[in-house]
Amino acid sequence: MAPTTTTDPGALPQTTDEPSNDAPLQARMTALWQAIVDDSIDEARPLFFPESAYLQMKTGVISDPASDYANRLIAFYGLDIGAYHSLLTSEGTGGTLVDVLVDPTYATWIAPGQCENRIGYWHLPGVRLVYDVDSVEYSFAVASLISWRATWYVVHLGPNPRPQNVGTVDQPSLGAGAPGPPGGC
Repeated sequence: MAPTTTTDPGALPQTTDEPSNDAPLQARMTALWQAIVDDSIDEARPLFFPESAYLQMKTGVISDPASDYANRLIAFYGLDIGAYHSLLTSEGTGGTLVDVLVDPTYATWIAPGQCENRIGYWHLPGVRLVYDVDSVEYSFAVASLISWRATWYVVHLGPNPRPQNVGTVDQPSLGAGAPGPPGGC
């Protein structure tokens, strides 16, 4: 069998192409759901914004982007995966993802120079994962997705900023809730 190679998407230049809010996003959010159910940062990691892309965006803008990526972004992501998993297990067993809600009008191009970034990207706030536990519908938000090369990546699962350095579920709700709110970086 021939070896396979994978190109790190963050090693490639950014594009201005807007990511799809349809099947590709649905597939990524379904994979995120499964990572939350499994309480697995390893499963969730490929859905997170690539470190190499983050370094391109932040080098020269913040003092130590590699440290910020590892010690803030990825650290919170791991804590949040655990918090979202704990929420699911506190509500019952056998949670099933039933819908991914997105308001495509909230997708915004963030130009270079805005939000402490050297490179522009698309931003999509408040995608909602709607799920059923024991015939009761619940939902929560994925706080912030940003794009790299027309692919949506999680950059903040829980809210950002947050009042303390603990795993935090963004906008948990009985029922489907609503995507958003609009805005942010």
